[in-house]
Amino acid sequence: MNVWPGKPYPLGATWDGQGVNFALFSENATGVDLCLFESPQDENERMRIRMTEQTDYVWHCYIPGIAPGQLYGYRVYGAFEPELGHRFNPNKLLLDPYAKAISGRVEWSNAMFGYPVNDPDPDRDLLLDGEDSAPGMNKSVVVDPAFDWGDDKKPNTPLHDSIIYELHVKGYTKQNPHIDPKMRGTYAGLGSPQAVDYLKSLGVTAVELLPVHHFINDKTLVDKGLNNYWGYNSIGYFAPYSEYSCAGGLGEQVREFKAMVKAMHAAGIEVILDVVYNHTAEGNHFGPTLSFKGIDNVSYYRLVNNDPRYYMDYTGTGNTLNMLHPRSLQLVMDSLRYWITEMRVDGFRFDLAATLARGLHEVGKLSSFLDIIHQDPLISQVKLIAEPWDIGEGGYQVGNFPVLWAEWNGKYRDTVRRFWKGDESQVAELAYRLSGSSDLYQHNGRRPSASINFIIAHDGFTLNDLVSYNQKHNVANGENNMDGESNNHSWNCGVEGSTDDPAIIKLRERQKRNFLATLLFSQGVPMICGGDEYGRTQQGNNNAYCQDNEISWYNWNWSECEQELFKFTKKLIKIRREFPVLHRRKFFQGRRIRGTDIQDIRWVRPDGEDMTEEEWNTSFVRVLGMLLNGQVMDEYNEKGERLKDDVMLLLFNGYWDRQPFKLPGKVGEPEWEVLVDTFDQDASRFAACGEILDLKPRSLVLLRQPLRNDE
Repeated sequence: MNVWPGKPYPLGATWDGQGVNFALFSENATGVDLCLFESPQDENERMRIRMTEQTDYVWHCYIPGIAPGQLYGYRVYGAFEPELGHRFNPNKLLLDPYAKAISGRVEWSNAMFGYPVNDPDPDRDLLLDGEDSAPGMNKSVVVDPAFDWGDDKKPNTPLHDSIIYELHVKGYTKQNPHIDPKMRGTYAGLGSPQAVDYLKSLGVTAVELLPVHHFINDKTLVDKGLNNYWGYNSIGYFAPYSEYSCAGGLGEQVREFKAMVKAMHAAGIEVILDVVYNHTAEGNHFGPTLSFKGIDNVSYYRLVNNDPRYYMDYTGTGNTLNMLHPRSLQLVMDSLRYWITEMRVDGFRFDLAATLARGLHEVGKLSSFLDIIHQDPLISQVKLIAEPWDIGEGGYQVGNFPVLWAEWNGKYRDTVRRFWKGDESQVAELAYRLSGSSDLYQHNGRRPSASINFIIAHDGFTLNDLVSYNQKHNVANGENNMDGESNNHSWNCGVEGSTDDPAIIKLRERQKRNFLATLLFSQGVPMICGGDEYGRTQQGNNNAYCQDNEISWYNWNWSECEQELFKFTKKLIKIRREFPVLHRRKFFQGRRIRGTDIQDIRWVRPDGEDMTEEEWNTSFVRVLGMLLNGQVMDEYNEKGERLKDDVMLLLFNGYWDRQPFKLPGKVGEPEWEVLVDTFDQDASRFAACGEILDLKPRSLVLLRQPLRNDE
């Protein structure tokens, strides 16, 4: 076989129609072998090629005649000196960090580790293992990037108009009876008309996919007969997870993913990826050698100062990607650009993003990672969402990311849960969360859309289970119910498990409606956890990361209650999208219309008057009114036309008993129309200004006062 020198750029395997250029970065390697395989069933390579060319620490060669579908891997030579951070072991076949596709899954054995696993020596990770890992190792794949995008156009929905739906590619479609069985649980299933039409009918503007970067099923889970269902165990930052493909694993998964994105875009729905650049699947010093660890451990990972045998672990997974090294940083940036340009996704949610922003010792807004993203003409223009915390010291960074970034607002989640649980002393902070969390985001020029509001995410109870269980039920995870969040604060109505008590059932359903209505009527960007719109349950499991089964998969055989909740959620989304004052671009400023007492926002107490400073600080206040005046929008649409809207009044009763509430306004002003009442979801009535409204226990009411013609 002819082997030409090739080029050091681009990294990875690049097919040009005539052959393939291979390029692999390793600063500390002394040699690299390219291994070619004929089929996924090959236990050993059919050809091994020594790469003799090196440019700026990139090993490269070009092989004419190779085509897409070619399977390959690397063996990298160098020092095995774990005490110095070097863990080279050419006995281990390694995945290309830039592989655009990966075939198969790891078949776990002791050979997947760079040291002798069964050696009784407690320092066995310092010993070199000589067993060949190729028979059980999955392989990198050369791909053909060609795809007919046709008239595809990104929706480019403004962030303040967005409604995000967090879903799992497999779980969302696996049990959907309306989808072809061969397509269920795949990208094709997610892109099917049945799946897309459901999302469009619900009214969401974006899907946020749990990780689709190729990931590894942890050995500890496989040994228990479980799988890494969520996928937060990445190993291939360019490759869509092959097992979510029904078309095949030799590059077909790339085209299938693109077709799904194209289908979403055609429906006006954006695709946001949950990405895990903070760590990889290789774990700590006792973890396997699958890719980065064997290619150049000291370049790709943050190692302990003065003791590089060990890994810095800001993530709780054993390792942390080394964003201080320019090539590791390049890997992440190249990956992001690839998914934007080639796969046409619309944004990213960064798992444990505080880890990525860490400087030498602590989280810093001036990290190289953030600087480069802000300067990049592609990445800076898509939606960027941070999970603004990690487990390291100083890792909780809610409110501290810079302009261009939105954040999962953990304070919103906690405050809203406490309020509807009935905790005291919540209304002051609740007011901040309902109005966009200006206390967190306004200081550096960000807007309400910087706050990604959520009650529920994949990690924790579903909405149904939040109001139905006092305790977690995680026994199926195989950890004696010791895993998952233990302090659930009894968010529910106080009754564990199922019950036949109609009053309890009604209260649970009302609490679901309260949470959903609060979420969708708050300023900021709402994120719905997939399935909460109808009441999906995980049977009390609040850490279903390893449950690739009916516990996690969406149920599409709905009860009457589930059908009613879905209709209610659709109604909330429709109302939110219809009235701009419910999702403003800018923060409320307390502005008044000149010559009047009309303000853009008012906080109203049950007698119809404004809240006083003393009342804000009173612990027992659990009833609050938020009046949003669309006549004082001070905002403009894309055509430069000034926006005006109706007046909206949100009433919150977190108390266990009913409360009389005097509707604000003067005699002669338009009547208030009840749009939503979580106590009586079929309510549709009008009430005059000054009328006493009977605000039912633990309920939310949204009222609308039409814009007057003379304004």
